[in-house]
Amino acid sequence: MIYSRIFGGLGNQLFQYAAARAVSLRQGTELVLDTRLAPPGSHWAYALDHFNIAARVATPPELPPGKDQKLSYAWWRAFGRNPKFIREKGLGYQDRIASAPDGSYLHGYFQSERYFSDVLDQMGSELQIVTPPDTQNAEFADRIAKAGHTVSLHMRRGDYLGTPKSNATYATCDEAYYLRALEKLSVDGADLKVFVFSDDPDWVRENLTLPYDMTPVGHNGPDKHYEDLRLMSCCRDHIIANSTFSWWGGWLDRRPEARVVGPAKWFNDPKLANPDILPERWIAV
Repeated sequence: MIYSRIFGGLGNQLFQYAAARAVSLRQGTELVLDTRLAPPGSHWAYALDHFNIAARVATPPELPPGKDQKLSYAWWRAFGRNPKFIREKGLGYQDRIASAPDGSYLHGYFQSERYFSDVLDQMGSELQIVTPPDTQNAEFADRIAKAGHTVSLHMRRGDYLGTPKSNATYATCDEAYYLRALEKLSVDGADLKVFVFSDDPDWVRENLTLPYDMTPVGHNGPDKHYEDLRLMSCCRDHIIANSTFSWWGGWLDRRPEARVVGPAKWFNDPKLANPDILPERWIAV
């Protein structure tokens, strides 16, 4: 089996699944998920069950020691071979992860399409949302479909602005970035209809001014984040923040003509860089 540790928000969980699923396909073996760090009711609860994934949650007897078993956990990480702990080292694509052998336990963020682009035909529809939309979101998707040249624009504020550590690590996409990104999408004089998704929709309504028709989207709470991803993917073009959540909002739109604009600067910390986070076909601003 291939094991994948699932943790973090939905965007991170999708990367962890996609990279590990690709490894399992290359090795011709089963993928199981360790969801102990994504417990129900937590802020980062397991959410891949809203997608058509081809993996199952591992049963307790199948799993190596957990972090609550400090000595056993430390021994397994250092010397264990069943499964063998393999951790991402740094950022960016790493072939040692993509070519991990059967019996590997993968731990990391794996934030690059390169980890799974070669097996997308085999993965088929696994990365599609299968939970049916509720009435409000079905109506909103229909509204987007009829709105003309629509753009999903994601602003991430809360946790990036909340602590000194976050401020030091992540760049904050400011209004100037979004205006430059919109210019890239309006070169043909298109009358853009911008749907703004944010973890702080009240701030958007009160503070964000764009020279385009703008609709803040804030009706889905944290338990329906997958609904926001689906609505983002319904738009014709996409402007993402330095956020794996909006990365997937753009990526899930599989139309070849869809354009995705992303920030060239993902981190404030000069020691951090991921040259592989934006697919080559996307537009860096």
